[in-house]
Amino acid sequence: MSTSQSEVRKMGAGSRFNQWINDRFPLQKLMREHATEYYASKNLNFWYGFGVLSMFVLVIMIVSGIFLTMNYKPSADEAFASVEYIMRDVEWGWLIRYIHSTGASAFFVVVYLHMFRALMYGSYKKPRELVWIIGMLIYLALMAEAFFGYMLPWGQMSYWGAQVIISLFGTLPVIGDPLVEWIRGDFYISDITLNRFFALHVIAMPLVLIFLVAAHIMALHEVGSNNPDGIEIKENKDASGKPVDGVAFHPYHTSKDLVYIIIFLILFSAVVFFAPTFYGFFLETANFEPANPLVTPEAIHPVWYFTTFYAILRAVPDQLGGVILMGAAVFALFLLPWLDRCRVKSVRYRGWQFKVALALFVVSFVLLGWLGLMPASGIYLTLTRIFTIIYFAFFIFMPIYTAMEKPKPVPDRVVYEHG
Repeated sequence: MSTSQSEVRKMGAGSRFNQWINDRFPLQKLMREHATEYYASKNLNFWYGFGVLSMFVLVIMIVSGIFLTMNYKPSADEAFASVEYIMRDVEWGWLIRYIHSTGASAFFVVVYLHMFRALMYGSYKKPRELVWIIGMLIYLALMAEAFFGYMLPWGQMSYWGAQVIISLFGTLPVIGDPLVEWIRGDFYISDITLNRFFALHVIAMPLVLIFLVAAHIMALHEVGSNNPDGIEIKENKDASGKPVDGVAFHPYHTSKDLVYIIIFLILFSAVVFFAPTFYGFFLETANFEPANPLVTPEAIHPVWYFTTFYAILRAVPDQLGGVILMGAAVFALFLLPWLDRCRVKSVRYRGWQFKVALALFVVSFVLLGWLGLMPASGIYLTLTRIFTIIYFAFFIFMPIYTAMEKPKPVPDRVVYEHG
């Protein structure tokens, strides 16, 4: 609603400017709907901070990536040298590069913890199925973005890692070989491949990620945030129509999120300044050598955030079977809202069956990540197959063990203790 001319004249300069903006753009309306009048449960704990940390890291990656592209050359002859130039000759270039490389791993850390929180508190269950699906699409887009970016330094592991991953598409019947050739843009990984991966990494995938993040937030704010008790606070409102167990997201939760961001920055800075390669987990030693198609590294494996699925890929002797199994490992996560038959959301009130299954799933995911870095032979291969079975058992038997659960009574109001 427009403000009258007399009211506008009474306003200060700042207020008049804000009113001028709001008459032409719904800034105040957006703030009300998504912050000051968006009510979230008062008992949100630290697990709910990883969502805002994910958006914060996305901003770090976009900003640092912009500065890196100013000196990077997407050419097979110059890519590696341009990264060395950034590290050695560009003022603060080493810091920007390490912020970006550490940020890639930090992104997956906070996203994995964000997903684990959703599993614990049932944030994938009705009415948040679409929120979960969009979140999983963000995860897929993030994996693609990371893969494209991993090739850009044009080091040994970048080149050979891309060679292995792209060749997996060749196992698909009929379309495999043409698909591999289409992805590479050539008959082998070359300058053309590097150029198209650069374009996808700096333009296409960031746009997809930003769109999906916006859709994720809009879908979340439409149905409301979950909470550690799994109670729908919208169902219990006061006379003014506000949830009795809710508080405005801003300033109450934004002030808490600021604390999480400060703690994150302390830890993030510690890694950037004191362990930027993180002992070969964030930046492999082989990637500090220029790509050489004639020399294969001793051990080829992806970065740590892909190794769980890489281990599942190697658990099957047949390469096509491994590709199918790896794809199924990701696709199964999309089905969680329909596999879980328990009426209770939060792990606080669920039966022992789900708690044991979730614990085994997390253990299998972490250990498969470690096994993906080990040789695919001997005891390592045996363990990989055991934990792959445990991983898939979490999904395959979920309709059974969740239907058998005897959950505890869920309170009518959220559990919140002061102090």
